Amino acid sequence: MILCLVTDRRRLGAALRLGPGEWFDAVRAQVFAAAAAGIDLVQLREPDLEAADLLRLAKTLVADTAHTPTRIIVNDRLDVALASGAAGVHLKERSFSVEVARPSTPPDFLIGRSVHELAMQGFPGNADYLVAGTVQPTVSKPTVTCLGWEGLATLVRSAAGRPVLAIGGIDLPSIPLVVASGAAGLAAIGAFIPEPGQGLAEFVQKRVIAMRLGFDSAQPVS
Repeated sequence: MILCLVTDRRRLGAALRLGPGEWFDAVRAQVFAAAAAGIDLVQLREPDLEAADLLRLAKTLVADTAHTPTRIIVNDRLDVALASGAAGVHLKERSFSVEVARPSTPPDFLIGRSVHELAMQGFPGNADYLVAGTVQPTVSKPTVTCLGWEGLATLVRSAAGRPVLAIGGIDLPSIPLVVASGAAGLAAIGAFIPEPGQGLAEFVQKRVIAMRLGFDSAQPVS
């Protein structure tokens, strides 16, 4: 089972009622707490940041989590991922191909790919994992057509054993449906953002632990 936190400094800052000058520190605290609880991946997804600011944040998160098994993945910016020492890059569905990216990356560098459509002409070559969604309606993408649980299961079957993470409207009550689809885990933004008044670090750590327990309890007994 794979858990992935996807960052959104604006949404996190709004939930914590912080000003823009505090957003970077909030992301650091969120990621550090998730790493302390053993989250597998953190996708740094801040598409509006200038390259220099994104690189600075990526380097900081890599350093903050260096003592943990958590791997930092940069969304769609291979140059920033390589320059920051991140563990991988996550490519958009319509970004350049995995085959183009792979030769310039070091050994064990992860390359993921987003998948949004059932009618794809095959899956991306040798991506290490896929993120499939949006599965259910979500705050970050309220107008997109959702895959639904049947669509997610179809994509999992088409992936032919490649790990697929569900994204979009996924939270604790959704975990049995994620498991039933055959997905290897989940990626989420909102599920790792506390309600106003909740402590950030405590909330994130408890959420990571609860998700792991949810996956374990939802797995069929062999």
